[in-house]
Amino acid sequence: MTDFLTEINYDKLIEKALKNVVVEALKIAERQGLPGENHFYITFKTNHPLTKISGQLKSQYPTEMTIVIQHQFSNLFVEDKQFSIDLSFSGIPQTLTIPYDAITYFADPYAKFGLSFNMNEGETQEEQPEEAVFAEEQPKKASNGIASVVSIDAFRKK
Repeated sequence: MTDFLTEINYDKLIEKALKNVVVEALKIAERQGLPGENHFYITFKTNHPLTKISGQLKSQYPTEMTIVIQHQFSNLFVEDKQFSIDLSFSGIPQTLTIPYDAITYFADPYAKFGLSFNMNEGETQEEQPEEAVFAEEQPKKASNGIASVVSIDAFRKK
């Protein structure tokens, strides 16, 4: 039996519809790769109970991190409630499983498109994300052979 609603929560309906935009964009990348210069920045909660990342990444980013999906990624699998992807961090390939409910920010800078999602209940808007990490399967190398970290603050709404 379905719960009887006393009111319609339009904010939740809109957020659900916008998360579907993220899912559909990921499905395109899953089927054919990313067209042209499109690429995705995805910020997600690493402490979400269904997020699966390595212990090393979890200790480095205990609450939130940002990944870049661009030219080099593999094994992108888009499912009903989550997606998984293989990326390299400091040259080490890792599989991440990210539930859509854990995503707080999605952007395609080439398309000048971005979405911010509300915090889950119990979290405050005052929480600041940790330093973002960007990865590709074969990350662009700095002169010392280490992948460089790029800030996405310019893409965030203030």
